[in-house]
Amino acid sequence: MPRSTQRPVITLRSTAGTGVTYVTRKNRRNDSDRLVLRKFDPVAGAHVAFREQR
Repeated sequence: MPRSTQRPVITLRSTAGTGVTYVTRKNRRNDSDRLVLRKFDPVAGAHVAFREQR
């Protein structure tokens, strides 16, 4: 199955300023805005908001 431009790979960067990143895919049709997910930051030792980096 070929990779689609409809679901691009995005990088999520921690808003805590620790430099931790996650990599995921998102559907541009459903989520056209920047994606913000609450995930665990091992450097901060807590769950923080991760924002889509462009």
